[in-house]
Amino acid sequence: MIRPKLEIADIFRAYGPAWRRANAGHVSLTQLKVMAAIEACRTEALGGHVAACAKCGHHHIAYNSCKNRHCPKCQGPAARDWMAARAEDLLPVEYFHVVFTIPAEIAQIAYWNKKTVYDLLFRASAETLTTIAADPRHLGANIGMTSVLHTWGSALTHHPHVHIVVPGGGLSPDGTRWIGCRPGFLLPIKVLSRLFRRLFLEGLMALSQSGVLCFFGDLARLAEADAFAAWLAPFRKSDWVVYTKPPFGGPEAVLAYLSRYTHRVAISNSRLISANAEAVTFRWKDYRIKTGDRHKVMRLATDEFIRRFLIHVLPDGFHRIRHYGLLAGAGRKANVAKIRKLLGTEAPSQDDTPSAESIPLTLRQPCPDCGGPMRIVEIFRRGQRPKSRAPPRKDAA
Repeated sequence: MIRPKLEIADIFRAYGPAWRRANAGHVSLTQLKVMAAIEACRTEALGGHVAACAKCGHHHIAYNSCKNRHCPKCQGPAARDWMAARAEDLLPVEYFHVVFTIPAEIAQIAYWNKKTVYDLLFRASAETLTTIAADPRHLGANIGMTSVLHTWGSALTHHPHVHIVVPGGGLSPDGTRWIGCRPGFLLPIKVLSRLFRRLFLEGLMALSQSGVLCFFGDLARLAEADAFAAWLAPFRKSDWVVYTKPPFGGPEAVLAYLSRYTHRVAISNSRLISANAEAVTFRWKDYRIKTGDRHKVMRLATDEFIRRFLIHVLPDGFHRIRHYGLLAGAGRKANVAKIRKLLGTEAPSQDDTPSAESIPLTLRQPCPDCGGPMRIVEIFRRGQRPKSRAPPRKDAA
């Protein structure tokens, strides 16, 4: 695997210490742990192993990954493992992609109350789809879904929204029939938007009345329930953004989508262009442009770039991927099996799931010199240096 010329880890190692000193007392322990994990990822600090070719003796040193869910380098293998586990849940039906977004002003409340409001975003969006789908005027079925939380915009701004993948249909109320949706159409967007708005605002008001929300700065006055209710009133009449993307081409396209979205972090290393003590330059996509080239280049002060990356660190123990309805919990396998039986199809064979060879682990890759098998010849612990050293390449000067 080719290493990008510039990585988040490089920026954190070079400019993170000064940033931490300048922001001491304003950075959470969770954010500090994320920085430390990314800085140490695939370095001697975490240990590793030495692999040697059984044929030509070529040596390769591989350092351990930090496995932090906010690390850009660790999410590729994690996504493939998760995707392989989800492949057995796929159904031979049309799949839809629905996105629920909250207004920017309310996103500020979410920024101060991440766990509480992000939880509400998950619940309100899932309940919206479940309720409208169960209505006989629309689908009249019990559905399942997989929800993925993203908290960022392409420019690393705070923009919480939920991506939801939904099979195009569900089980009848008595569980004896599969009810499919109309081709290319899941549920009416305006109806979804209005119910989502109501459920979310009711939930937010309940959180305010229970005293669990925190407010700061110019909005500190919203700690009073009456003031908060008055502040929320205009949002009850505004249009909330809920939209569906075109249906997926098939189960394989669903897996490809999930592999891109489920374990994505705020910015990938491939989008970075350059970095120094003054600024970080990276590529981003301007979704406000409807036609023409959306791809642009942004230059942020290095301190601001680090700050923006860290605002997307999730609270400890928070689940950013959740399953609802027919795909939730222990009943998922039984529900999927029942649906397949009703549809007259079988479970996907092993050949339909990603193969082990697609996972880029060192020992599954052949020797880069001769193509021979690689074997571990040494394991070294955290902070240790490997005793085995790679011999000089034959083509070296």
